[in-house]
Amino acid sequence: MTVGFIGTGSMGRTLIEAFIQAGKLKPADILAANRTKAKAALLAKNHPGLRVAHSNRQLAEESPCIFLCIKPKEYRAVLEEIKDVVRPNQIVVSITSPVMIRDLEEWVPAKVAKIIPSITQAVLSGNSLFVPGSRLTEEDQEMLWDLFSTVSRPLVIEERHTRIASDLASCSPAFLANLLEKLADAAVEETKIPPEAARSLVTQMAHGLGRLLTEGGFTLESLQDRVAVPGGITREGLNLLDQDVGPVFNRLIRLTHAKYDEDVQQVQHSLCTGKKV
Repeated sequence: MTVGFIGTGSMGRTLIEAFIQAGKLKPADILAANRTKAKAALLAKNHPGLRVAHSNRQLAEESPCIFLCIKPKEYRAVLEEIKDVVRPNQIVVSITSPVMIRDLEEWVPAKVAKIIPSITQAVLSGNSLFVPGSRLTEEDQEMLWDLFSTVSRPLVIEERHTRIASDLASCSPAFLANLLEKLADAAVEETKIPPEAARSLVTQMAHGLGRLLTEGGFTLESLQDRVAVPGGITREGLNLLDQDVGPVFNRLIRLTHAKYDEDVQQVQHSLCTGKKV
């Protein structure tokens, strides 16, 4: 089956290369299109057999399953281009959280799903967030589940929880990387430890932490209890973090939700203006 990817930017490329790495898709199974054709051409060069479509319309005509790996503001133009060639037996998957399934189902007659990936899929890990549309059959859902199971642990969520689930699964790698960077930088500033040593220490710690939580039988709570003995240095540090850092995450979630609500309104205004199919 040909799987088409409209958009080969950061996340589109990540998904394509993850599916190839996992052995689930061969390059010859993939048809890609991108506004900047050089990006799609580079993918084809790096993965011989991968084909580059001349247009989004050609891709939609030739792909039983189509992934829309594009920014919210690009949806109107792409849907305008492909809506007349998309068929009811095709599957259209959006990886963009502010684009609502009901709006996509008004634009195209295909079976629609929303699946939000994460950068962690680059190492065949993490969750992908699965929101099935109303037209997907059980067989369609099984196919998509099987596809994403090779690069992630799929998790079915309600569309109303897309934003918070995306914060935790997709945005958090950047958030936590920023915190680790700040921790290493503070260590350098306060103690003059060599920067390369500080970065190595926090990076290797994060690697081990992930394994402890996924393979070592620890939970977030039990790991803290195991490391932090009463009256010890770690417990003092945790008390400070609870006091000063905890509230930051409440503010962070409020911020991401406010931006999400703004994006949803902009996308719906764009998609709901003009003729649909």
